[in-house]
Amino acid sequence: MRLFAALLAIVASTTVFAHGPSRLKANETITLKASPDAVWAKVKDFTQLQSWHPAVESSTATAGSDVGSVRTLKIKGGGEVVEKLEAISDADRSLTYTAQDGGALPVSKYKSTITVKPADGGGSTVEWKGVFFRADASEHPAAGKDDETATGTIKAVYTDGLKNLKALLDK
Repeated sequence: MRLFAALLAIVASTTVFAHGPSRLKANETITLKASPDAVWAKVKDFTQLQSWHPAVESSTATAGSDVGSVRTLKIKGGGEVVEKLEAISDADRSLTYTAQDGGALPVSKYKSTITVKPADGGGSTVEWKGVFFRADASEHPAAGKDDETATGTIKAVYTDGLKNLKALLDK
């Protein structure tokens, strides 16, 4: 009977501590000389990410920049990402979208928001932030589908896009 009680305690304790992957976050910000209105005009067009993000070759969208629109991004070098516009606000200069699992990104349950605000002293500040899980939810994720890869990839997507946006608009 003691052996059964000990085994039950061990099983119960591992069940209590077992859990899936943790939600991850990425957040990148950049300041531009361009006005918030000029930056927002570029960022808010859900159909034109390829016009300012260097990794995107082309894009198609089902309903332009209307909430519910689904865009398919063709990535330079191969792969694609399918995203849905969840919210857009001209008043707040913000755009929120989600990505379908299984695309070119090593993440799942991805949700992202881009916000443009006036910067102190003039110009604008663009913040791009997201929450997501790694693509492989197993206890021991495959190489390239772990937390570090997921976070590093999303941070690089944000950084590369924001740097290029600055280069285009701060001429």
